[in-house]
Amino acid sequence: MFSQEKKIQLQKHKTPFYFYDFGLLQKTLSVINTESKKYNYHVHYAFKANTNLKIIEVVKNSGFGADCVSGNEVKCAIENGFKNSEIVFAGVGKSDDEINYALDQNIFCFNCESIQELEVINELANLKSKVAQIALRINPNVDAYTHKYITTGLEENKFGINPYEFETVIEKLKNLPHLKLIGLHFHIGSQITDLSPFKKLCTRVNEINNYFLNKGFDLPIINVGGGLGINYHEPDNEAIVDFEAYFKLFYDFIEIRKNQQLHFELGRSVVGNCGSLISRVLYIKNGINTNFAILDAGMTELIRPALYQAFHKIENISSIEEEIVKYDIVGPICESSDCFGKAVELPITKRGDFIAIRSAGAYGEVMSSKYNLRDDVRSVCF
Repeated sequence: MFSQEKKIQLQKHKTPFYFYDFGLLQKTLSVINTESKKYNYHVHYAFKANTNLKIIEVVKNSGFGADCVSGNEVKCAIENGFKNSEIVFAGVGKSDDEINYALDQNIFCFNCESIQELEVINELANLKSKVAQIALRINPNVDAYTHKYITTGLEENKFGINPYEFETVIEKLKNLPHLKLIGLHFHIGSQITDLSPFKKLCTRVNEINNYFLNKGFDLPIINVGGGLGINYHEPDNEAIVDFEAYFKLFYDFIEIRKNQQLHFELGRSVVGNCGSLISRVLYIKNGINTNFAILDAGMTELIRPALYQAFHKIENISSIEEEIVKYDIVGPICESSDCFGKAVELPITKRGDFIAIRSAGAYGEVMSSKYNLRDDVRSVCF
């Protein structure tokens, strides 16, 4: 919730910009550490959620590892103080240059997503006389019941190795001496708010973990990914996700052996609610059927509503009017999809009012673009 003091502070800055509440971020990280350490779990921060350097510094200082999905994310993690031994490199399409860079940095693990990727990493490691630690990203065929664009654990998705490939993978590994299999990796999707898919994931993890043990692989690492969602509709009522219930579910339903570590990759649930996109109203267009509030921020600053039809709570943080009016909240980009919300109830809104688009800390600034030759979006933290 924006206090009056905070609203006044925000209105001193040129819009549009991302505002990050570092107090909330610190509290969130503290809760994650408290709840995960009850079970000796290992947490990696998913860089793809937000790579703002001030955010990354706070996360690093909280002792998290790094979950990266590109060579540049690996480089960013290393250059900003994350330990090489706690960096995991995932992603379905790693280039040779990216793999070579990660090999040179002696990162902790590559999460491998195909048989051909195993062959390529082995070949490149051979040229460097190295042995790369790998985990197999498994497609568990568990439905996360989330938006189709952010579901990743079904056979129809491009991610991971399917169970019918296991025998081939095991045979292949016998002839890839520059790979060391240390774990299994899973990820079923993003923005999951009902914990039941995670319970189903635990069942599949148990089955697949036992399968590999019976094949002679007593693997030290089980990585169950991330995907935990946030409350976009009422961010003030649930500013910090129920990490206690989340981690306890895995403790209750996953069967890991004493020699195994359980790893997580959390992104949205770490930073999502600590960020808001702050914009100013450029124009009001009142029509017969629709009233438009046209902002100076658009889909170039926050693409989620256009890309996923995602909901974000929208607030007028400067109006003192009491009468409520419905507005379509739109941006200046030359696309009809440049819309943050339709029929949004706000107090009477005028040119120059400040608008906060909430819960934009994850997949907001990091997905901003230069389309229409827009200026780079700025950020403000306090």
